[in-house]
Amino acid sequence: MFGAKTILIVEDETLIAMDLAAAVVELDGEVVGPLATVREALLLIDSQVVAAAILDARLQDRDITPVALRLAECGIPFVVHSATGLPTEVAARCPDVPVLIKPTPALAVVKRLWDEIQKQGNAPD
Repeated sequence: MFGAKTILIVEDETLIAMDLAAAVVELDGEVVGPLATVREALLLIDSQVVAAAILDARLQDRDITPVALRLAECGIPFVVHSATGLPTEVAARCPDVPVLIKPTPALAVVKRLWDEIQKQGNAPD
């Protein structure tokens, strides 16, 4: 499905991150991460090509706002997989971003990300 596209996973709960990574690989994607902090995610986005991302709203160091806004500025599709919903600034600036409330199954999260990739016309041929 993903055609080896790189999918960034930003999630600080190890088991959830592993489930998401396995679901991405199962659908022919290449996992970048998982990363557990905003700092790590921003450094990676600035240094590596990322096709799409799955973000937890709250990480070890703070909420996901800087990462979500950077992805939006770059036109990189993403979904938020969270128990808390979107941070206020992300909700205001990215009102259409999909939010999947935990414990949404990993495969459902990854398939929703695929829908976002297709909406932006970034799906593999």
